[in-house]
Amino acid sequence: MLTTSARLLRLVSLLSTRPSWTCGELAERLAVTDRTVRRDIARLRDLGYGVESDAGPWGGYRLRAGARVPPLILDEEEALAVAVGLREAALSGALGGDQAALSALLKLRQVLPPRIADRLGELDAALAHTPRPGEPPLAPGRLLELAAACRRGERSRLSYRDRDGKATVREVDPYRLVSTGRRWYFVARDVARGEWRTFRADRVGRIRPTGHPVELGDPPDPALLVADSLGRATYPLHVTIRLPLPLDRALRLIPPSVGTHRSDGPDATIAEIGGPDADGLARYLLGLATPLRVLAPEEVRQALLRRTQELLEDNAPG
Repeated sequence: MLTTSARLLRLVSLLSTRPSWTCGELAERLAVTDRTVRRDIARLRDLGYGVESDAGPWGGYRLRAGARVPPLILDEEEALAVAVGLREAALSGALGGDQAALSALLKLRQVLPPRIADRLGELDAALAHTPRPGEPPLAPGRLLELAAACRRGERSRLSYRDRDGKATVREVDPYRLVSTGRRWYFVARDVARGEWRTFRADRVGRIRPTGHPVELGDPPDPALLVADSLGRATYPLHVTIRLPLPLDRALRLIPPSVGTHRSDGPDATIAEIGGPDADGLARYLLGLATPLRVLAPEEVRQALLRRTQELLEDNAPG
């Protein structure tokens, strides 16, 4: 005979497969008495499952969608499918709220049995994420490691490689992960420097907890910190463009993490964008796929004209 917990799992599974079950049908399937079925239904309701019932000999039980989220029961294949889907949503931002997908994935992995977690690890090693143009690849599992560090509230030792390729090891107090739509950034307090810093997630080598719990007093707004850090980033070249768009639409096209903006009347915006060189900036401007005018410098204007001419020649009728 099934134990009570196993029987409850089986009962939930049965209720999920059909719109309605009579008490007798459930009792037959579970090999128990009608009284046991009624008692188990009461236990499920106590756990938060919305089980409705109709009175009478032909009445039955059915699950309904409730306001509360009851305990979710997934078999091995279902758990793997959900975890892989959440992983891809977090990396790609396909659902818009990639933070929610990442948080859900972290919670799921923490409660998976070792056997299923091992299989998910094998999938992580086998699956690859195609980055956006110009975006470096992010190692599988790196976001989960950083998210776990943020949840622990524990000082950690961070291995990091800066933009020049210099490797350092720092003690940090983890706080949040921020996605700009192009990259992920890890926000933490640098213990040695005593200041809040942003770290590109793709440059993190490893993060290890030290066992020292920390209380973060008056932490910054992580999204604003990342935007400010990117806005102050030093680039060898900047381009100034005019977009025939109001400021709110221009901000959706070119996020604050990429450039600075100012209104030029009610229907136009001036934006300044930094980049590695004139050709790289020209490629970015073409990728915006919107009318614009390059105000300065001349070398970016000429690079944009060259690329536009090449596109025209490549697509001219044979």
